[in-house]
Amino acid sequence: MNRPIRKRVLAFVAALGLAALPPSASAQAVKSIRGADVAAPEASPGGFKTLPDQAPMQRDYVQQPPLIPHKVEGYEVTMNFNKCMDCHAWSRYKESGATKVSLTHFKDRDGGELSNISPRRYFCMQCHVPQTDARPLVGNQFQRADGLR
Repeated sequence: MNRPIRKRVLAFVAALGLAALPPSASAQAVKSIRGADVAAPEASPGGFKTLPDQAPMQRDYVQQPPLIPHKVEGYEVTMNFNKCMDCHAWSRYKESGATKVSLTHFKDRDGGELSNISPRRYFCMQCHVPQTDARPLVGNQFQRADGLR
């Protein structure tokens, strides 16, 4: 039997075997470490809300990514389009009144300068998060960095 036909036959037999199993044997509910069903939407801890558009909050430590001072619900950030750049791109920040993207976002991992945003920095919400009214989840004695007081 040639290879393509053998692969099809094996795939068909495997599909028949899985279809014959009882539902509990073939599909187990995946649980998170906390025991929650991963398919269920996760409630935000403490029920905090995103704050309405306002001035950016001050940073707490040196090199902290700035918080996003506006709602970002529905913002499209894909490989082909980044909604954030509609306002924060160097060519548009003046007319929108937004903060321009930092020069650090135009460097590759070796420190070389790029003409466009580095792929490592393209997905903004990996580091920048919207401001919320959330309090710390646990008590702490955190103090802002001396240079930022």
